[in-house]
Amino acid sequence: MTNASAQSLIRFGLGARQGDAEINDPRAALKAQLQGQDPGLASGSFAALPSGRDAMDTLRSDQLARKAILQAGEKLPGNFKPQSRALYMADATAQLGWAASTDAGFRERLVWFWANHFTVSIYQGDTLGLAGPFVREAIRPYVTGNFTDMVLAVERHPAMLRYLANDISIGPDSAIGQKTKRGLNENLGRECMELHTVGLEAGYSQADVTSMAKILTGWSAAGTAGGGDETGYKYRPFTHEPGAQTVMGQSFDGGEQAGIDALTFLSQYPTTYRLLARKLATHFVADTPPDTAVERIAAALLETGGDLAAASAALVDLPEAWTPLTKLKTPMEYVVSALRAAPPPPGPQPVNTLGILGRLGQPLWGAPLPNGWSDQAADWDGSGAIMSRVDWAYTYAGRFDNGDMGIQPASIANAALGKFLRPATASAIASAGSRREAVTLLFASPEFQRR
Repeated sequence: MTNASAQSLIRFGLGARQGDAEINDPRAALKAQLQGQDPGLASGSFAALPSGRDAMDTLRSDQLARKAILQAGEKLPGNFKPQSRALYMADATAQLGWAASTDAGFRERLVWFWANHFTVSIYQGDTLGLAGPFVREAIRPYVTGNFTDMVLAVERHPAMLRYLANDISIGPDSAIGQKTKRGLNENLGRECMELHTVGLEAGYSQADVTSMAKILTGWSAAGTAGGGDETGYKYRPFTHEPGAQTVMGQSFDGGEQAGIDALTFLSQYPTTYRLLARKLATHFVADTPPDTAVERIAAALLETGGDLAAASAALVDLPEAWTPLTKLKTPMEYVVSALRAAPPPPGPQPVNTLGILGRLGQPLWGAPLPNGWSDQAADWDGSGAIMSRVDWAYTYAGRFDNGDMGIQPASIANAALGKFLRPATASAIASAGSRREAVTLLFASPEFQRR
């Protein structure tokens, strides 16, 4: 496999697989993945999974179950498992499984990139069962669409509204605010500006944040009984702060439409396109990408009014994106690429991918802060972190230590890395004392750690 062919699968995708053929025109093949509906949604692979509204119903059921136990004067039993956890497990298994097997690796990497840009954590806001629907409903359908549409879907999804506590944000002068004296929560107003759209470069003020938070009051979540839509979004006019608000010099009238208009304005602001361009270049090109790369992606966004497919195509055309592999894989990327390179042979125990990600420091949909997981090697390349990867590689490679397993380690290495396989690594694999040692050497090698 040529360098360009391998690089299209490794840097732009989630790793090469056994049987992946030589790609004659890698750039064209990558751009072809930007056409049409999300393959996971189109295939029906996630059709049996619950909607955001279903997850809200389950969350309500969990809350009632907890309340009943506590009102009875009892403690929650140690084995109490909320139904929301089962939803999370089903979604996590399905979406990680799709990432490990899909033919459209570039499209899937974009899904995970945007899900990280719009981070929702399962550890805050009681969002355990909502994180999966959030990715399926607010990210996947918009990865190659218009950025404004993605922003509106994200900020109205109950996962984001609960994670950043907008569902309990009440306008001080709203009907409910005047009655209860409960007040504003500025989390979503702040993060939708600082992290999701215009960024600090826009020079907005604290007053702008407060105004944005007021505009977004009333944006809440509900299950079936509460009148939530399919995703679980519910607008509550009695908690909305009445009157016009000004954000970055623009005035927006009150009501639900004010939030739509304000987010549309922020999503199309010039600094928004530069922020997105830098994040894309940092993720795909280098920890410190050249300004020329950032400018080309930003120009594509500006010229098309936020077309994400155009931005992704501009990324593919960057000469800087085809330099040697230097980006260090995050734990999620590392594990998924290993599963793609060497799918686990049949056995009594399935691979505990979720547990592995937790041990490697990147629990699924569990970033510690709203700015998501880092794309910088310095945050993942500590000696302890690398040794944890090697330890897992040795454990996983034990599944291949049966001489009757068929595929030889050398074949796995060649399929996974192509021309990027170093002679020293190939030699070490060939002279390893066992199949397990050989597979471990592959997954522990510097070239396999990079993308």
